[in-house]
Amino acid sequence: MDDYLFEANVLRCKSVTEVTTYLEIFSYSDASYNSVEEHPLTPDEFENYLHRRGAFAPPTLPAGVVQLSCIRLVLQQEAKHPETFTPHVISLRPEVYKSMVVAMNLPYRAIESTSVVGPFFWAAWDQDEINPHLQIVFRKSDVRKKGYTRGWELMLSHDVKNGITTGFAKGTPSSDMMECIKHLKACVLQVGHPMLLPIIIFSHDISYKTDIKQRDARDWLRRLEHAVSMRSEIEEREGYVKEGVVDLDAINRDLVECHSQVLWKRPKAYLEILACIERACDKFVKKLPDERNDTEMKKLQNSMLGRLEFYRVKLQGIESYAYTTLQRLEIQRSALYNIIAQKESKLNFQMAGEQRKIAHSSKRDSAAMKWISLIGAVFLPGAYLASVFSMTFFNWGDPSKPVTTSFWIYWAIDIPVTVVIVAGWYVWEKRREAKYDREDADLEKGSEDMEKNIMATMRKRTMSKVSTWDTKKKE
Repeated sequence: MDDYLFEANVLRCKSVTEVTTYLEIFSYSDASYNSVEEHPLTPDEFENYLHRRGAFAPPTLPAGVVQLSCIRLVLQQEAKHPETFTPHVISLRPEVYKSMVVAMNLPYRAIESTSVVGPFFWAAWDQDEINPHLQIVFRKSDVRKKGYTRGWELMLSHDVKNGITTGFAKGTPSSDMMECIKHLKACVLQVGHPMLLPIIIFSHDISYKTDIKQRDARDWLRRLEHAVSMRSEIEEREGYVKEGVVDLDAINRDLVECHSQVLWKRPKAYLEILACIERACDKFVKKLPDERNDTEMKKLQNSMLGRLEFYRVKLQGIESYAYTTLQRLEIQRSALYNIIAQKESKLNFQMAGEQRKIAHSSKRDSAAMKWISLIGAVFLPGAYLASVFSMTFFNWGDPSKPVTTSFWIYWAIDIPVTVVIVAGWYVWEKRREAKYDREDADLEKGSEDMEKNIMATMRKRTMSKVSTWDTKKKE
């Protein structure tokens, strides 16, 4: 089953090219023969390195000198391809990758971990009962940043009888892989323990930077608390006060950024990894042959377990510290939302008062127009009749013929003029409505553009790297 899944996953993967080197560390019974070598590994020499042929053949040792342990690694310490840690991507050609895994007896399951999230550690014995190998997969990958994926990975296989560790290690420039390999080179006498490199990587991953991040986040939180509670300690140089007014948007933005800062490298995940590493150490010791389980190996095992216990206490302290910081952040967020709600409520009251004034003013104007219209409606019929009967078409002095025969001239002129006026008014009204429609469309478009600009500005302000948090000490 493992063979089929391995072949299927390798065929599914895309391959990219990375600069490759090799590392060989040998420890002998005579320390003067100990060696550490790291050189570029060209494609034409890759198979020779895997099978220890040619220049990579085991050296001839003088009588009485034996090899105690060694570690042989294929390294890609500065993986720079943008997709090198993308799921289903390997940094060797498929046939070369398969040859490396088979020749070095590396875990087939490692190819299935290219898409795992967060720190991942797995260790188990292979199925060889005669010459068992402890296989290890340790990796961590993250999403893209500035167009590049980030992370590191480690595949190891340890021959428990002969003390030989083989493997493949890769890391991006943002990881500490180069520093870890440098650390490994300084531990020539300890390379017989398969957990040496994983613990070195673990140590660098939870280095002092994690503690400093939490301390800086707490200091940032304290300044946010001063700003939210309007304490006298808040200063304008902190960026929260502008011309005597507290910038609530800046405080809200920094609360979010501070929260994400506290969640950086959550201790809970690393405590799980630590427990897995301890179990792997126990697995190694239980199958360690008596000839290798000497005093130095026991001291190294106890030293590693003691270091892991130290990291456990340290991570538990960070977890408690981060929990307190998160709780205080929640309190400040709730307080800030209450302040914003109160200000919005006050603003709504002010707007309601202004709208009420406008409504009363409109009501008074409409009442005045109503009376004007009523007066006009009362007097208009009388005025119209008076103007008609006062025309010369009527002769009230001659009772026999009070209306002249030319009265039709009035209607002949009045009716066409009225029609022309009404038609002109109708055309003008239609044009005015069309103009209003265009103005409404422009107003709506302007509102949409304004909303887009506001949202864009908010996004720029939210995602801007310019923060009020300055961790650098000002001289």
